[in-house]
Amino acid sequence: MPKIALVTGASQGIGLELAEQLAFNDYCLVMVGRDPHNLEMAAAQLELDQPCKTMTLSMDLSQPGAVEQLVAELDQRGVEVEVLVNNAAYGMDGSFIDLDLSSQLGMVDLNVRALTELTFRLARPMVQRGFGRILNVASTAAFEPGPGMAVYYATKAYVLSFSQALSDELDGTGVTVTALCPGRTQMGLQRRAGVEASHLVQIGMMSAHDVAVAGYEGLMAGRGLVVPGAVNKATVGIGRLLPGRLAARVASLLNRR
Repeated sequence: MPKIALVTGASQGIGLELAEQLAFNDYCLVMVGRDPHNLEMAAAQLELDQPCKTMTLSMDLSQPGAVEQLVAELDQRGVEVEVLVNNAAYGMDGSFIDLDLSSQLGMVDLNVRALTELTFRLARPMVQRGFGRILNVASTAAFEPGPGMAVYYATKAYVLSFSQALSDELDGTGVTVTALCPGRTQMGLQRRAGVEASHLVQIGMMSAHDVAVAGYEGLMAGRGLVVPGAVNKATVGIGRLLPGRLAARVASLLNRR
């Protein structure tokens, strides 16, 4: 039986780099993303670079019923997912009361609801088979409040808390859950969030490749938490020592353009 990994948000950035790491280590890929053109191009490039088989599924996981449709497609094709990478997410930069409400709710739907539902639907069969690995991409933003990106930070705090709790619940089942918490990363997320010029992306920047390597190694080792990079580790450590209001003030200063 081939080893199969499913990666959401797989057409660029950390998702694509994680897909490449998995392909290099003999996994067949199910690549999920919103843009069919970018997804097909990414899959074609991976197949050129690595001896892997890919299947692409273009869908917006923030939409109602999308995750159920995705899992039904997998079942119809007889695909058993051994590794799940929940990477799809987006952020928005600006004051909560000034940003578009539907876009912010869409952020919650994708970053939180879709991740939770897909994990639920795929973790159960993993437990029944006695083996599986789940990687949920959170962020160093998960460790502090984030004025200027309030909803995004809150969604990543959920991903971290959920992942750590689930890791404990599944201990002994053969299924591991890893939370990957990158910091500033060269990828498309900052462009969509509108923070290219902020201090947030100027300090401790890592490449998506380096983040993915750290995430893959942590996933395979069954580690519960991966914070890649010395600057990110230091930032998280300092942030944990600060009172909540002071941490929020520091984040607010960093998130300003």
